[in-house]
Amino acid sequence: MPPEKMPDLAEAELFGQSGSQIPHELKNQHVADIVDYLNKQSLAVLVDTISRMPEPWAVELLDFPAFEEASEVIAALPTARAAGLLEGMSADRAADVLRWIPEPQHSTIQGALSEETRKSLETLLSYPEGTAASLMTTEYLSAPADWTVRQTLDHIREVEDSRETVYAVFVLDPTSHRLLQTVRLRKLISADLDATILSLTEGKPAPIVASPLSTREEVARLISRYDLLAVPVVDSTGHMLGIVTVDDAIDAILEESTEDTQRMGGMEALDEPYMKASFFDMFKKRAGWLGVLFLSEMFTASAMQHYSDELEQAIVLALFIPLVMSSGGNSGSQATSLIIRALALQEVRLRDWFRVALREFPAGLALGAFLGLIGIIRIATWQLAGIYDYGEHWKLIAMAIGASLVGIVTFGSMVGSMLPFILKRLGFDPASASAPFVATFVDVTGIVIYFSIAYVFLKGTLL
Repeated sequence: MPPEKMPDLAEAELFGQSGSQIPHELKNQHVADIVDYLNKQSLAVLVDTISRMPEPWAVELLDFPAFEEASEVIAALPTARAAGLLEGMSADRAADVLRWIPEPQHSTIQGALSEETRKSLETLLSYPEGTAASLMTTEYLSAPADWTVRQTLDHIREVEDSRETVYAVFVLDPTSHRLLQTVRLRKLISADLDATILSLTEGKPAPIVASPLSTREEVARLISRYDLLAVPVVDSTGHMLGIVTVDDAIDAILEESTEDTQRMGGMEALDEPYMKASFFDMFKKRAGWLGVLFLSEMFTASAMQHYSDELEQAIVLALFIPLVMSSGGNSGSQATSLIIRALALQEVRLRDWFRVALREFPAGLALGAFLGLIGIIRIATWQLAGIYDYGEHWKLIAMAIGASLVGIVTFGSMVGSMLPFILKRLGFDPASASAPFVATFVDVTGIVIYFSIAYVFLKGTLL
């Protein structure tokens, strides 16, 4: 919920009265519910609503990560109002909002900020997007190592309103100001008031930290592995730059997961929610990969043309092309998904490619044999039950289909598992080894495998 009750006049204007922009039933709802409602409104409505809101309420709404058009709203407001709202927001969120405001509004608003806020945002904006430093907030609680618990608690009471979180206090060397330790708030409030804050950390291992250029996946991994609520970001000299909180890490990982899912679906990642993406953006993001995949599939047609004589002699082989091709593509897609996920979680590394190959090869053989057996049973059942007559050489056809499935599924598994390693080695995102791309590649080579195996089994009979 917003932090304080709105004045009666503003409340009448904003909740359920004449000219209202927010329904009365949302008056006492959580800020997330109000943001969800506002996300469905036009930019003009958002600007009007935020401009008439008391500043604490407006800051609370704009500071919420799910508010989708915060940058557009800030850019459309008068400079003084926009700067005032950014001053009240958490540093990391304010940097994210300011990052996407176009010029000249960006420079104008940044110039209207206080010197302290401007320097803080400039520092955050100087780091590449998606790194720990770009996610961090500079609003954290710190205390010199020689302070007592009493001094630290008094300090917390003084500055609590200006800090994004009070998960922990970061203990700094009194002279060099380097990070020494962290003390959780629970430990602090139950300690002897006259004890030094550093004494509370005796026997504790060195604090878990992230470097400024650590990826958001690495930060999230630290938070998950060590059960942290915030990770300090420390430069090469040991000085603290800020902290990445668990909620910021979750938001970043959700964004990364969405991008990877879209890439694995065979398209470029959208820069905004699906319902807000323009027709042109949707076309541009999808057309490129579809064109590449379509051109790739043309090689499948070329491969089939190469075996046109065999198809004329044994037209029955054409009946099973979709069956064996889809099986190879599906096995490759499975392997790709598994390896991309394993690479993202660092369960496997580039040097593990050979171990992965040794696992996928027998797995592909077993899966291919399983599908091949099903294919043989299916052909035999249809033949013996009189559902379809495959001719006098139906047993050879069944064996050819079974053996082809073994070869194609094994090949698909190997390609699907190795392609992410190759892309990562070349510096590309492994998620680009999308399921459609793997399926297309396996289709082309699968045609060659299929007809080569069929020729071995049916030479001298149908071929």
